Amino acid sequence: MVSPELARERDYVSTLYARLDALRDETRAQLEAVQRGSAGGTHQARTERDAFARLYEDRIAQLGEVDERLAFGRIELDDGAKRYIGRIGLRDADQQSILLDWRVPQASAFYRATAVTPLGTRARRHLTSQGREVIRIEDEVFDRALLDGDTTELQGEGALLAALTAERTGRMTDIVATIQGEQDRIIRSDLAGVLVVQGGPGTGKTAVALHRAAYLLYSHRERLRSSGVLIVGPSPSFLQYIEAVLPSLGETGVVLSSVGQLYPGVDTTLEDAPEVAALKGHARMAELIARGVKSRQRVPAEPQVMDVNGEKLTLEPHVVATAMAAAQRTRKPHNIARQQFQKAVLRALAATLADQLRSHGNTIDDSDMGWLLEDLRASYDVRVALNTAWMPLTPEKFIQDLFARPQWFASLTPRWSPAERALLRRDRDQPFTVSDIPLLDEAAELLGEFDQANDTERRERKRQFKRDVENAEAAIRNMGVEGLVDAEELAAGFGETAARGTTAERAAADRNWSYGHVVVDEAQELSPMQWRLLRRRCPLRSFTIVGDVAQASAAAAAPNWTEALRSLTDAFRLEELTVNYRTPSQITQAAEEVAIGHGLHVSRSRAVRASEWPVEQFVVAPDELGDAVIDVVDEDRELDSRGTLAVIAPPSLVQAQYLALRERFGATVGRGARGLSLPIAVLTPQEAKGLEFDAVVVVNPHDILESSTRGVGALYVAMTRPTQRLRIVGTRALALDAESSREPLAG
Repeated sequence: MVSPELARERDYVSTLYARLDALRDETRAQLEAVQRGSAGGTHQARTERDAFARLYEDRIAQLGEVDERLAFGRIELDDGAKRYIGRIGLRDADQQSILLDWRVPQASAFYRATAVTPLGTRARRHLTSQGREVIRIEDEVFDRALLDGDTTELQGEGALLAALTAERTGRMTDIVATIQGEQDRIIRSDLAGVLVVQGGPGTGKTAVALHRAAYLLYSHRERLRSSGVLIVGPSPSFLQYIEAVLPSLGETGVVLSSVGQLYPGVDTTLEDAPEVAALKGHARMAELIARGVKSRQRVPAEPQVMDVNGEKLTLEPHVVATAMAAAQRTRKPHNIARQQFQKAVLRALAATLADQLRSHGNTIDDSDMGWLLEDLRASYDVRVALNTAWMPLTPEKFIQDLFARPQWFASLTPRWSPAERALLRRDRDQPFTVSDIPLLDEAAELLGEFDQANDTERRERKRQFKRDVENAEAAIRNMGVEGLVDAEELAAGFGETAARGTTAERAAADRNWSYGHVVVDEAQELSPMQWRLLRRRCPLRSFTIVGDVAQASAAAAAPNWTEALRSLTDAFRLEELTVNYRTPSQITQAAEEVAIGHGLHVSRSRAVRASEWPVEQFVVAPDELGDAVIDVVDEDRELDSRGTLAVIAPPSLVQAQYLALRERFGATVGRGARGLSLPIAVLTPQEAKGLEFDAVVVVNPHDILESSTRGVGALYVAMTRPTQRLRIVGTRALALDAESSREPLAG
């Protein structure tokens, strides 16, 4: 069944797509008319014709790129008027606005309005689409008068929060006011500096972080448009979840990345064993990598005799040492400093070769030094000697060699125990893991660009682009379209090698990109090495960091924010969210009691609502576990077949649970991130981080507890994912209220 309100939104969005298609057809016709024009005339005429053709081509490309999520929001103003917000602006045939471009001032309230500061709006609506069809609407209500009508037209978590104010108890109104005040203050906090938002499950950390990202992008668009915003989540499944929540921002400057995607060219979800991850995440790995890079700069112990076109030439160790010391004093990265080292050694060898040739009766003057240098560069022996002393390296090969060469690794780690070294030993062909990403980035920072030719090419592209902008400005003046056309956008299409893509696309592909702001969710999981990586991504140290240290499950995680952020900053602002509006009170209480009972310190939160379903626990024999999980899932589907359900199991059981449920419930069951679009998702606790579901079935909680040293944090995460119902199925009982347990369901 489609609600009347959803049907109305679908009809309106359909009219927007009809107008979009009409504009595409019109622009194609205009382009064809220009292309049919005469190719003759003056150079200026041809330039103007080509410029107009480029404008039409760019317009066609723009209209083509916005097909997905053309409209993503709506605001209702105090006077009842409704304005739709989208990736571009559209007008109907009568030139009446039917869709606002997100960048225009009239759209600002969509990003900046909050319950405390509504900016002349009564409500905000998010539209989630699949293809060209709206599949879900999410309402945030700022005017309580809207609740006096048909509240069934309001949908989503924002509407639920507003509906709470309709309760006739002062306590409920006070709680909602507290939520709104907390969130508003955080969303509007200063861009500069490091802001930490601490909050337990269900307090809206992620929602606040995403609203803050949208608010900052709009309020500081000049700064952030070119530098972009990086949003880091704990897993691809989390990113898939928030992608539907964060509105599309046109030519967006938002990069969504999991920790396993932060190094360009590598995309991994592979996790190391906890003890390996903890070792790789330790700050001392930075010192190890620095020693490793330095060790690849070696002065030979003995003189080296080389053949240069039949001439025997000796390279003395002191020549190498002098050149090496001079290159090291520049403090440039390894591969960059190597160029200076090579030039110094080659100059010294050229002088020696010239002296030898003169001693053989040859006439050698300054004009001959060029070909002597070329002979030296072409000599196999010389190339071997230079590379042996100072080898060019890629970060990937460096890290592969580091873990695959035990003798070299042992020489770099004299204070490590044999057991610690053995943890990191692996073959070169092993794939990179999530914990390797900051190590690769650390190595890349110390090594620098592998190919100097790339730098020369980039400099030439920059010079060419400057010339293209000057030509574009002249063409715009000649056409009389000043103010209507941007010279840089026009110039971007001139050269075949011009950089294409949005800020986000260019930033994601460039390891040296400096973001204007970084948002990190589930930040309690990050290791010191991962924080070092993020510090390099934002030298201005402008961060929004959200998380809950009680939910930390990673082996390298820190026990508090001061320790966690030591590799990022010594100074940060801390804000706390204290009201839990997502998780029912009985689930919150059960999860907190289990966590505290197993030694985990948690900040108790105030739940604003209760669910009609108690927390239930089923204790079964080991050979009955699979069938019991199926029975519990079956019962939950009977209660709510349209809601979302997650089966959260320890890593050792998750695949077996998925196969059993798939056999019983068919294509409605999905595994991991791919399962989030299906009614039933089978996940590990790590994959469930930051997500929420109508119902959750936790499988064998004691296995989760015992899966790692931070197993209690993982169980706490699993138990706090549901918004309605929590059921626990295991072979041993958790210490819950006795009334929360009952016998297994009949098969």
